[in-house]
Amino acid sequence: MNQNKLFNRTRTRLALSYAGVMGIILSLSGFGVYEAIAHAHRVAIDRELESVAGTLHDSIELKLNQPGRLEPIVEELLPNLCLAGSSCMTDQVSSSRHILSAINQGDYYIRFFDSSGQLIAIAGVHPEGLPLILNKQNWQIIKDSKGNFYHQISISLHTHDNRDWGYFQVGRSLKDLNDYLNNVKWIMKLGLPTTLILVAVSSWWLAGLAMQPIYQSYKQIQQFTADAAHELRTPLAATQATIESVHSISNLDEQELQDILETIGRQNRRLIQLVADLLLLARLEQQVAPRQFQLCCLDDIVNDLVEEFAALALSKSVNLTADIQVNNSLNVMGNEEQLYRLVSNLIINAIQYTPADGQVTVILDSIDNQALIQIQDTGIGIPPAEQTLIFDRFYRINSDRSRHTGGSGLGLAIAKAIIQSHKGSIQLQSELGKGSTFTIRLPLEY
Repeated sequence: MNQNKLFNRTRTRLALSYAGVMGIILSLSGFGVYEAIAHAHRVAIDRELESVAGTLHDSIELKLNQPGRLEPIVEELLPNLCLAGSSCMTDQVSSSRHILSAINQGDYYIRFFDSSGQLIAIAGVHPEGLPLILNKQNWQIIKDSKGNFYHQISISLHTHDNRDWGYFQVGRSLKDLNDYLNNVKWIMKLGLPTTLILVAVSSWWLAGLAMQPIYQSYKQIQQFTADAAHELRTPLAATQATIESVHSISNLDEQELQDILETIGRQNRRLIQLVADLLLLARLEQQVAPRQFQLCCLDDIVNDLVEEFAALALSKSVNLTADIQVNNSLNVMGNEEQLYRLVSNLIINAIQYTPADGQVTVILDSIDNQALIQIQDTGIGIPPAEQTLIFDRFYRINSDRSRHTGGSGLGLAIAKAIIQSHKGSIQLQSELGKGSTFTIRLPLEY
């Protein structure tokens, strides 16, 4: 197939199209997965911030007495608290309190503002370059002087007697989240091209696999065209030669004229038979014609055909017999004319390929609710390499395409098509020099 430019181009287009579609799907899926991961982590951070801020708010608000003033107990609660304008502690004070466990991780900071928006104190990490002006927006994402991003929440504070005290903000560094998402991006950037390469290779292989039946059909059509042209050329050439010979002879007597007409008629009948066989084969394979099935008696068909071809067998010095191995009639649903054609093709082949003093036996039996028809001969046999090819159109074992032994090469192809249209099967057993047995199985009708 690779040597055929048409199929090679088609295979390439199919592979590229499939890889392109898969690339778009994978890209959209990757983007969706990335957004889902990022959203899940952002939601987790929001809940974490809410939890920390809510715990701190409930603990601190009960200890506030004067607006804008931090009580000493708050400094005990947050040992690393630094007042605005003072020298902040550089060492974090460890504590076993649950409230401090989050802000002592190095990712959190807490800032206190009075009601006018002035910074009072800061605890936890001390990011440089954060805005010192209060932004009362509930959720914010801000950036320090080093380009690090922080997610913070702002909550109002009140004294224990419900006066406005000011605000406090709890912020968390987003560095770990951004680092994680960057790693996910790199995995996707490296994984997507690698996956696309594998998809492209797989697409090329799958396209070739999918096109194999099409390519085989294409080759069969090419072979059929060549064989049909060969079959048609011989009678047409003979007819043309006969006509040209007539033109070259000035005076023809009546006998010569009759011989010429007989030759033309014989070649014309051969063409008509060939075209009829081709049309029948096409209808059987495509099931264009309506299936007019009726109850058919195989006993009658076998006996009639053995009697009909007795003269042909006698002329070939071949003994043709029928062996009916059932007591009751075997009936099948089918087309009687086609069943006659099926069995007759096999009997004719058996007689033609059996030498003088040979034996051809037509056996009728039943097994497992199936009718069994066997055509056995003691002929020349069929080579193992050609046993799978004999049902192909125009195929002959003899390469010289002899009309004496090969006919048109459509008999077995028609037989196989008839069997398939009747939901049956055919098998061949053959041995060179010893003969062949064709076994037909058809579903019985009771």
